[in-house]
Amino acid sequence: MSAPTLLFAAPFTGSGKTVAVLGVLGALQKRGLSVASFKVGPDFIDPLFHSAVTGKPTFNLDCWAMRFATLVGLLERASAGADLLIGEGMMGLADGAPDGTGSTGDLAALLGLPVVFVIDCAKLGASIAPLVEGFLRWRDEVEIVGLLLARVSGPDHAALLIQACEARFSTRVLGWLPEDPLLVLPSRHLGLVQPEELPELARTLARAAELVSQHVDLDRLLRLARPPSVAGLARGARPLPPLGQRIAVARDVAFSFAYPATLEGWRAAGAELCFFSPLADEAPDAAADAVYLPGGYPELHAGRLAAAERFRAGLLAAAARGAFVFGECGGYMVLGETLIDAGGTAHTMLGLLPVASTLAEPEPRIGWRRLTLFASGPLGPKGARFRGHEFHLARESCRRGALFAEIRDVAGRRLGGVGCRHGTVAGSFVHLIDCES
Repeated sequence: MSAPTLLFAAPFTGSGKTVAVLGVLGALQKRGLSVASFKVGPDFIDPLFHSAVTGKPTFNLDCWAMRFATLVGLLERASAGADLLIGEGMMGLADGAPDGTGSTGDLAALLGLPVVFVIDCAKLGASIAPLVEGFLRWRDEVEIVGLLLARVSGPDHAALLIQACEARFSTRVLGWLPEDPLLVLPSRHLGLVQPEELPELARTLARAAELVSQHVDLDRLLRLARPPSVAGLARGARPLPPLGQRIAVARDVAFSFAYPATLEGWRAAGAELCFFSPLADEAPDAAADAVYLPGGYPELHAGRLAAAERFRAGLLAAAARGAFVFGECGGYMVLGETLIDAGGTAHTMLGLLPVASTLAEPEPRIGWRRLTLFASGPLGPKGARFRGHEFHLARESCRRGALFAEIRDVAGRRLGGVGCRHGTVAGSFVHLIDCES
């Protein structure tokens, strides 16, 4: 049975959703509640912050890329043993694919999730009322049950905002969060700086929880939570077939973009996972019949990776013995011959694929993708179809050999072949999320 759930959303990206969710999770934990969380859409870094508070895996729920059964199974798994499940939306409530699908609002409607609306009020006064009123009327099947005001300058500003809302509609303001320099999470290209890289993270999380406890009506917030309308329909979730029976998974700040749903799905299918750190110059388990290099920020650590001899020898040995070696995005670049960083310096990579990548001349590629395999392998037979996403600035400056897959965009338009495969080594810039059928 799914736990009572609330989904935090906002009018636009950068509204303060992440800090609000972190503060609520922390404040409720201080009350002795067991809380868990999920993130809407394709995002690797926000879930790491959630898990830093809860100590639990944070699953992504993506209603464009995931099958309904996968969504419901992950929702049930996320809430297991929790008193309350908190979701964080992506971008704005109505934002999704270019055709209008896949938004946070779509997920709320599909799963019957009550929405807490987080509004960035730094430059807002009485204009908050018509802004919020538009979203309250947006879709009948999306229920906004409460408002949380973020980046408020002080009590007088809060009173003005609350009065403007109360004069126009009945949806309750649950509280407000003041502007605070400790609540600013630093960013880099493609998202927030990862939690492991922030020495002040513990102070930031503690401050967020403290401010939520002081300024938000947590008792009312708890009363607004309810189980999803799909509770009880779960049958387990296994988004992707396992790459092998014993899978060595790269894991450190250079290779942190692995979805918990993927890893847990592999375990549920009977695979054994063993982790290793390329940045610590660790080799994958010599007994592994598959190696997975997920995405991340290898370009920020390319010099260390180029000098990691045990890591290199271990990957070459794995490929030589016929293990399936698979890389996504950053992992794909490391499987190639050369990686040119943003400063124009070329670094020698593993050379397992005839590919060279560069960030010296960025070429943004962002969007959900449909992917069809060009050849049979552990992921499935030739023609097997998946859904995933691209989110990167790198581009291939050189590619030879066989392509890994064909991709299409949300509208079904062909974008050509992607990635590369050579022997038992394969990869591409696409992050796989779920099988298509």
